Amino acid sequence: MSNYDDIINIKNYKSRKRPQMSIYNRSAQFSPFAALTGYEESIDEASRITLSKLTISQDDKKILDIKFNILNDNLSEKPLVNIIYFIDDLKKQGGKYINKEGYIKKFDYVEKLIILDDNTKINIKNIIDIESEIFDNYLFD
Repeated sequence: MSNYDDIINIKNYKSRKRPQMSIYNRSAQFSPFAALTGYEESIDEASRITLSKLTISQDDKKILDIKFNILNDNLSEKPLVNIIYFIDDLKKQGGKYINKEGYIKKFDYVEKLIILDDNTKINIKNIIDIESEIFDNYLFD
């Protein structure tokens, strides 16, 4: 005789008043519990890599100034440009470089911005390079 002989053959009770719980809901009772809410997000944020802003040389600054002047002189042609610029990270030190292509709508010399046709505003001091077909007729050394 076993210790469970008295209960082994008892029928499983099913309530007539309440519906039986679905298998999905029953299994949810045993799902893992996240004791540290936000922990995964914190780990992801800490492991996200940001870059330092590069300092460009005086010669490169002069070339950029020449390019800005050429673009400004040809603004009526709506020049297509490819701009590489730095944006600061909002959560931690550093940032990332963006490569943006578009048509220049205007230069805002008061705010020191280039505004593209899709209203993207790029701070001139964050630009490290700018390319356009307009520059094909010029030599930059």
